[in-house]
Amino acid sequence: MSELTGNRIRTTAGKLGLPHLAETINEFTRRADEAKMGYLDFLDLVLSEELAVRDDRRFRQGLRLSRLPHHKTLDEYDFSFQPDLDPRKVKDLATLSFVEAKANAALLGPPGVGKTHIAVALAVAACRAGYSVYFTSLDDMVRNLKAAEAAGRLANKLGTYLRPGVLVVDEVGYEILERGEANLVFQVISKRYEKGSIILTSNKTFSEWGQVFGDEVLATAILDRLLHHCDVISINGPSYRLKNRLKAIERDTDVA
Repeated sequence: MSELTGNRIRTTAGKLGLPHLAETINEFTRRADEAKMGYLDFLDLVLSEELAVRDDRRFRQGLRLSRLPHHKTLDEYDFSFQPDLDPRKVKDLATLSFVEAKANAALLGPPGVGKTHIAVALAVAACRAGYSVYFTSLDDMVRNLKAAEAAGRLANKLGTYLRPGVLVVDEVGYEILERGEANLVFQVISKRYEKGSIILTSNKTFSEWGQVFGDEVLATAILDRLLHHCDVISINGPSYRLKNRLKAIERDTDVA
């Protein structure tokens, strides 16, 4: 390939929004020569790698916008520490069929059992699959909506929680809500109903949500929409955080 042709391809690739091709055309032609590729195979190679680079760029951008607290995957979750949890149920969720159906997933259990880890792992998988994702604790969401309501910007702020394909709501039940706050949560749940997926974690059983939301009728209305299309997984094993803390204490004791 002549230098003139190479420069022309780089310029054209840049105008077409194909930066990877513009940067690596010499590498592509070297690989094509070594493999004695035909024209179609060469074109397939170039387009496949450009698409892979673009998908990876989109995935990384999606993660940055998601506000996920970390990017752990299911491969990092120790299912052996939770023998009562069936890994197949979690891996079924990881197929994202519930996201495609605009359904929900709820992870229930005491603190420290890995609910947030699984929720984040599902969100990361959804992001990789091309879905927009947003993570929030329930407390942060309520506080932001209250501030927006007081400033007359509630409709605009609701969009933050309505636009993503997947909304992760963490730590439902750690704070008791006032009725006005619960109504804000109801607005999010009802407006997302059958329009987008919610992944939530809670340390409370659904029978306790009346206390959490300060109103049995409102809690029932929230649950009615949330659970209509919802996979529920309960994790009732020991705490990972306590396990790691006990190991640290044992190490310190052995050193002493």
